[in-house]
Amino acid sequence: MQLYRPVGVAELALIAAAGYTAFPPRLPFQPIFYPVLNCEYAVQIAERWNTRDRASDYAGFVTVFHIDAEFVARYPVRRAGATRHQELWVPAEELAEFNAHIVGQISIRAAFYGEHFAGVVDPITQLPAAIVAQHGGPRQAAPPSLYKKL
Repeated sequence: MQLYRPVGVAELALIAAAGYTAFPPRLPFQPIFYPVLNCEYAVQIAERWNTRDRASDYAGFVTVFHIDAEFVARYPVRRAGATRHQELWVPAEELAEFNAHIVGQISIRAAFYGEHFAGVVDPITQLPAAIVAQHGGPRQAAPPSLYKKL
């Protein structure tokens, strides 16, 4: 099954540090990990929310990954607004097990940078240059058509 996860710079750096194979543990105030079921919804969050959010460093990235469908079937699909706003709610304490069922690497589908983003963007991967310099980029870079400086 293919899922998406919109993330900011800090979470992307932790994903990169894990070799693009796992999502980082949730913070104490984050009891749920919520991957989303469609790219459109993930883009909406990354572009409209993360690029305006200081905690995301004013940047949003759409990650895409595959996970064992039989395993992920234990999490019911939740609707968080419009019909297309579908996500899974994975309890924070189950994230390590969830990560163990990811198939292959986590890729970046899109990158969005808000007007207050203060970093430098790597021209090849379209990711923050500091992350690429420290951890390298994913196997698949964001398609140039889905990179946007707002």
